[in-house]
Amino acid sequence: MIMSAESVRPEPVEGPSFSSAGSEGKKQPFDRPGANGLRGKLTANAPLAPLVWFKSGGAAEWLFEPKDLADLQGFLADLDPEVPVMALGLGSNMIVRDGGVPGVVVRLGKAFAKVTAVDPVTLDCGGGASGILVSSTARDSGVAGLEFLRSIPGTVGGFVRMNGGAYGGEVKDILVDCDVVLRSGELKTLPVADLGYTYRHSALPEGAIVVAARFRGRPGEAADIQAEMDRIGASREASQPLRSKTGGSTFKNPDGHRAWELVDKAGCRGFALGGAQVSEKHTNFLINTGNATSTDIEALGEEVRRRVRESQGVELEWEIQRVGKP
Repeated sequence: MIMSAESVRPEPVEGPSFSSAGSEGKKQPFDRPGANGLRGKLTANAPLAPLVWFKSGGAAEWLFEPKDLADLQGFLADLDPEVPVMALGLGSNMIVRDGGVPGVVVRLGKAFAKVTAVDPVTLDCGGGASGILVSSTARDSGVAGLEFLRSIPGTVGGFVRMNGGAYGGEVKDILVDCDVVLRSGELKTLPVADLGYTYRHSALPEGAIVVAARFRGRPGEAADIQAEMDRIGASREASQPLRSKTGGSTFKNPDGHRAWELVDKAGCRGFALGGAQVSEKHTNFLINTGNATSTDIEALGEEVRRRVRESQGVELEWEIQRVGKP
């Protein structure tokens, strides 16, 4: 359970540095929750394992859950630019290393999880909204073409940053533009052309947090949209270890190959290391069988990469984000 900053007062811990009025531009230590007008929750040494799908890993030095957009902007504007910042969505495509994450992890809450139709084929989606909420709202609004988001286990902020995709669709195909808060606290709207999208990658700057995005589909019938969502859901259920502690697709598909086939041909189906295992159901998924550390999971992934490289001469690239200190 993540407690609010007001209930966690780690007196020996010096917090992230913030600008302080009257200090001649010098950074002063952040020494109490609620300073500098913060209205969200700021928690020291916040465990991240409960917040990520693998259920492993260390703590965030600081976890900030902003009250709203203005709160986030003010927080980042006042924060020492040397302090690293990382956004966390549903934690579905991420390994948090056991040494934890230095600096500040920002987690967007309900204020950033709204989805509304702005015209007959366009949705305005908060950065904290899930793919299921976006696709369901699209169905209710008669907007087709967004059904594949049903299969992406993450939030808008995450799959905009990573050009998430599945079942023949990618974010680059539906994104109009997005609102991002830069590390400086500045709010900018970026059209899709500025994001430099490639396969599972964007050119969004480090520390930038996606707070909203507009997705455009095409007119459709709700029943047809639901049928496609059902088809996608059934396919995922049949082929992926959805009820396991996993992190989604582990490796990117190399040109001309499917990652799962390469892993399977390397003899890695069911291969285990510590408490981590290559899924027997889908070999591009790693699972925590119960007590795996993040070190186990990452080491298993590296061993799989080595075996694929040596057996087939193909270099697998991680799709899962790996963050923090070992």
